[in-house]
Amino acid sequence: MRLVLFGATGFAGGRIMREATARGHEVVPVARNVGSLPGARAGSLHDEAFVLDVTSGADVIAVAIPGRPMEDGRKLLDAVPGLFAAASKHGARIGVVGGAGSLRVSEDGPRLIDTPEFPAEFKDEAGSHAEVLEAFRRAPAEIDWFYLSPAAVFGSYAPGERTGRYRTGGDVLLTDEEGVSAIGGDDYAIAFVDEVESAAHSRSRFTVAY
Repeated sequence: MRLVLFGATGFAGGRIMREATARGHEVVPVARNVGSLPGARAGSLHDEAFVLDVTSGADVIAVAIPGRPMEDGRKLLDAVPGLFAAASKHGARIGVVGGAGSLRVSEDGPRLIDTPEFPAEFKDEAGSHAEVLEAFRRAPAEIDWFYLSPAAVFGSYAPGERTGRYRTGGDVLLTDEEGVSAIGGDDYAIAFVDEVESAAHSRSRFTVAY
């Protein structure tokens, strides 16, 4: 399959690129600053003409971009209409590296972001990504997409080790027997590429954790 990957130089994006490439998929890495990344395209997700051009021929448009405002003040949410236009024109599926903050702590409980324990320094990012999820849930019916929320502990501060295993859930945060919600970067990437290949979660959000 051909993946066009926005945010290829980031924590999640880089791992998804390596996982997909190792499985024989064609990956077009995209970032604002690509450096010497082979075959990469430099550009912004907020440039709709660029997005339409770079996603031509894509089977999947993968988005591994932070939700919070960037240096120019624009958020990932602002790029969603352009993503929809590109997906519609090219017949591509959209896959989003999502956030954990919009997950509920139990079936009838609050969202993780709304709990007193949620770190204040992560609220801007989590809230912005929750808006992106809601925008995808309102996507035109012809657009297929998936939004993969990681566990609560996920990121460069806790990269973890590759195990090749994970559990999946829906809109409720997954925890282990000790109450810990975590997923390593490589195992998240495995889950993401598994979804690219299986399309098991059409037009929906799901989550992964150990």
